[in-house]
Amino acid sequence: MSLLTSWFRIRFWKRVAAGFVLGALAGWVFGPSAAAWFGPLGELYVTLIKMIAVPLVFFAVLHSVSSLHGVKDVAALGGRTFAWFAATATLAVAVGLVVALVTQPGLGVEGLAAPANWKPKVVPEPIKVLLDIVPANPFRALADGKILQVIFFAGLLGLALVKIGEKSAGLRALAGEANNGMIQVTRFVLEVTPFGTFGLIAALVGSYGFEKLLPLASFVGALYLACAIQIVVVYGGLLLTHGLNPLKFFRAAFPAMQVAFTSSSSFAAMPIALRSVVRNMGVKEEYAAFAVPLGASIKMDGCGAIYPAISAVFIAQYFHLDLQPAQYVVILLASVLGSFGTAGVPGTATVMVTLVLSSAGLPLEGIGYLVAIDRILDMMRTMTNVTGQMLVPVLVARERGILDLEVYNRASSELIAEGEQVA
Repeated sequence: MSLLTSWFRIRFWKRVAAGFVLGALAGWVFGPSAAAWFGPLGELYVTLIKMIAVPLVFFAVLHSVSSLHGVKDVAALGGRTFAWFAATATLAVAVGLVVALVTQPGLGVEGLAAPANWKPKVVPEPIKVLLDIVPANPFRALADGKILQVIFFAGLLGLALVKIGEKSAGLRALAGEANNGMIQVTRFVLEVTPFGTFGLIAALVGSYGFEKLLPLASFVGALYLACAIQIVVVYGGLLLTHGLNPLKFFRAAFPAMQVAFTSSSSFAAMPIALRSVVRNMGVKEEYAAFAVPLGASIKMDGCGAIYPAISAVFIAQYFHLDLQPAQYVVILLASVLGSFGTAGVPGTATVMVTLVLSSAGLPLEGIGYLVAIDRILDMMRTMTNVTGQMLVPVLVARERGILDLEVYNRASSELIAEGEQVA
């Protein structure tokens, strides 16, 4: 028991970091067999996260919307949220284009081959994506994990409870209790994060050899550099313009960023991101419960903005094509608007690149060359996504006066308070 107590006394981020380092070491020692030995541990962790994601979003949105007083507040917060989603996506595309033009990742690369089973992704029609937000069967949406549909139904039900008034007091109280129950389940699952990180990283390092990375090292470097600039310079600059200390934000966001990097899944990181935004950054839960899940569906600065922009320049350089000014404008518009138009579509990064290349008139077969290193790319893309998904609620909360500055300035990176330990 003393050993277990000592384990829980270690700060959460340190436990996750230890899992990352030990996982990398295990992957290097065991090589390809690491995936068979340790991969199931990572898969179990991701499954646990997915298990809690849908009910957590449903009850959080239902509770938050049913607790709001007046639809005007919802409309104002929603409008600012979407505006910042678009603004930060535009900046992300610009960063991706500038970094790609400076580093020129496609020059000097030759002899790439796409996997034999690779096929271009089909980009759905925007109207179909829009219509798919409304669930024909809410229970199927819950079962299939359609987050946008779950948000829509939970929000509609929450507004109905507000409209009914005092007659729905019992159901609103039940929604609050269910939300608290899911928060406790989230605490349980969070304690597995260090072990899940170990399994995911061990399998990744064991499966990837340097021979897969070397031909496209310049592309990997360009993407990581662009994402780092977006996180540190762009996000940090926006925080400064709002009178907030960026270091405090990054410290509070660090646990969710860790999980995003290791799991390569915005939805896997969403419960941690939601808890970080509320508990460590001081955003009101009623708003965060709406903004963070929505961001996990449509806010993709890494996958939907930076990655398509760099890919477009890379493929143009690889095929010795000169991009015209009009094509850069098309890349910008397609990346920003496409991230909203492909919301909830599986394989967002590949779909977005397909959309951007098609819009700019560039060869789609170039996407196949990047498939071999997609997992390495997805780690940094997803961390950028999740960081942006946490940033926007903080900016909007600051603008609307619903950010608890005392909590924000405390800059805690712990997701579980001492009195909440699972041990």
